[in-house]
Amino acid sequence: MAQNRYKETHMSMPVENHDTAAWANINAMKEVSNVPIPDEIQVNNAKEYVDTNQK
Repeated sequence: MAQNRYKETHMSMPVENHDTAAWANINAMKEVSNVPIPDEIQVNNAKEYVDTNQK
């Protein structure tokens, strides 16, 4: 077990990069929690998508 250190050395590498995702059109960030706040246009697009896909 001591020789298998692949996981320990590669834990800092991110699996996915969400900064360039289509839904991550960030308008601002909250200071303490670093939560992204999207544009108003993106919020409206998301609401329209949810409203049209209701069952």
